[in-house]
Parts: sequence; structure tokens; C-alpha cells
Amino acid sequence: MFSLPDLPYSYDALDKYISKDIMYLHHAKHHQTYVDKLNAAVASAPELQGKSLEDLLTNLNSVPDALRNAVRNHGGGHYNHSMFWQWMSPNGGGEPTGELKAKIIEKYGSFQAFVDEFTTKALAVFGSGWVWLQPNLDILTTANQDNPLMNGDKAPILGLDIWEHAYYLDYKNKRDDYVKAWWNVVNWDFVDNLARKNAT
Repeated sequence: MFSLPDLPYSYDALDKYISKDIMYLHHAKHHQTYVDKLNAAVASAPELQGKSLEDLLTNLNSVPDALRNAVRNHGGGHYNHSMFWQWMSPNGGGEPTGELKAKIIEKYGSFQAFVDEFTTKALAVFGSGWVWLQPNLDILTTANQDNPLMNGDKAPILGLDIWEHAYYLDYKNKRDDYVKAWWNVVNWDFVDNLARKNAT
């Protein structure tokens, strides 16, 4: 059975940029629902029980047809959000350092150019979805709760939730204001750790 992970900080820790109300609703309600519905789907298929979340998402074709959408949507939602909480920190923001920063500058010309490209792609997603930074520093987007694992790509090192439930209480329909604020809480230490892990 999958379970809701604890936040690595309090609900009000990001309050300057993302309110306590949003964090509570997003984590305790939306994420919990993904976990509950994923568990219900897996419980009805003995052949899926005991498999890791990553195994399920990277092998969706092995999931029974009747359950595939549930595992895709709710398993994706569980994976994406479990990572998302770690990609933010009350001590976040600023810029990465060391090799990660050097590689970003090498690929994009400057850190600001990378931020601009990532932001542009976030604002261009129609409806709900995610924006991802891959280990090779490509920027990808997916719809709904899809993620790169489902497409045979490596696990992302950074991701941004651009579903309205992630920001609507604070920013209404201003996705651009939300994305701009989110850069102030990005946990670059965690991103750097994922980048290093992928390089080994």
C-alpha cells in the first residue's frame, strides 16, 4: 500500500510565496486522493501488488487495460507530488552552485536564460500539467499527471506543478505570478543531489 509522505517542512513554511491554505489543500487533500485511488486500483489487481511506484509508471503497458488510466493518473499524481514537496524549501531560491550551475550556463547561456526558457514552457502548457528539468538539462512538459518516466525517459531532477490547484487560492488565474514566485522556493540542494546521483 502506498502512503502519503510527510512534508519536509510545515504547511506555512513557504507562506511568503505559497500560502498555508494552498499547501494544506494540495498535500492533505489532493495528494491524499491520488494515494487513495492508486491503492484502490492496485488492490484490485494482485499482479500489481508489491511493485514500486517507479515500476508501475515505467511499465504502464503491463498494467491491465481496465486499470491503466487509474494507475497513470493517480500513480503519476503520487510520484509527481512526492517529488514536488522536496523540490521546494523555505531555504530555497537563488541559484544552483558548482557543476550544476556551470552546466546550466553552458547549455542555456546564462542561468536567467534557463529560468526564462523554463518559465516560457510552463506558461505555454494548455490546461493542467507539469514542467520538468531532465538530467541532461532538457526541459520537457507533460499533460495532467504524466511524467517523463512514462515516456521511457529518465527521472527528472526538477519539476513544477502547474495545475490550478497548486496556485489558484493565492494567484487566481495568474499562472505567471505563481511561476515567478515559485523560483524563490526551489530547493537547489535537492536538485543538485539528484543531478549528482544521475551522473554516477
